[in-house]
Amino acid sequence: MRTRRTHLLAVTGVALAALALTACGGGTGTRDEGAAKTSSTATTGGKGTAVPASGKSTGSGSTSGSPGSAKGSSTSSGSGSAGSSGSAGSSGSSSSGSSSSGSGSSSDPTDPKNRVLCNGSNTKVTAQPVSRPLNHMLITVKNTGSKYCDLTYFPVLRFDEMQWVPQADEQTHPQAVTTLAPGESGYAAVLLSAADGSGEGGMTGHKLTVGFQGKTPNSSGGASATPALPAKGVYYDSSLKVTYWQQNLDDIAGW
Repeated sequence: MRTRRTHLLAVTGVALAALALTACGGGTGTRDEGAAKTSSTATTGGKGTAVPASGKSTGSGSTSGSPGSAKGSSTSSGSGSAGSSGSAGSSGSSSSGSSSSGSGSSSDPTDPKNRVLCNGSNTKVTAQPVSRPLNHMLITVKNTGSKYCDLTYFPVLRFDEMQWVPQADEQTHPQAVTTLAPGESGYAAVLLSAADGSGEGGMTGHKLTVGFQGKTPNSSGGASATPALPAKGVYYDSSLKVTYWQQNLDDIAGW
């Protein structure tokens, strides 16, 4: 009986130990799994919490979006600025154009507004007998005005109370109207008398009046001039004639 009891106790002890081990192993497994889940949840939760806190994910998106927005804004602003600058440039160009045009308008001799007829009121006229060619005189007209002036056709000469008008040598007709800029001079030569004495009605003149023609032949161009003559006067006869107004003195030097 004692032996049997002992054996039963032993068996019972082994059985209890096995049950205890089984229960313990199962329990531990359950706790471990729960802990792992908890740990996983905590870690996941930690990750989820860490993301907003550090701003890595959201911050990155926001930052990425920010430069994008900033870039877009900068481009837009730059473009707008360029547009404004373009407008300003256009305005400046327009201004410059106006200024250029104004400047050209005030100095362009081809503009009728800037050209007037030369006459005794805007020129200085001199009459000087020359030694060569013989019996010749040179008339010089200097523009003393502020605008270009035109010397049209030829000078209308009158000595004292002379009743006739000396004619011009058509061979001296220039290709274009003689135009004088302020300060410039134009010229005309005068044949006073025939060198061979073939002229008639010779006399000495002491006063000379130089008339200016207008835009059409024989029309008045304005005030006349009375250049001084030598004290002894100037001898002339029926051979008296003149050249057309010239831009260059050389063009009539040998006339």
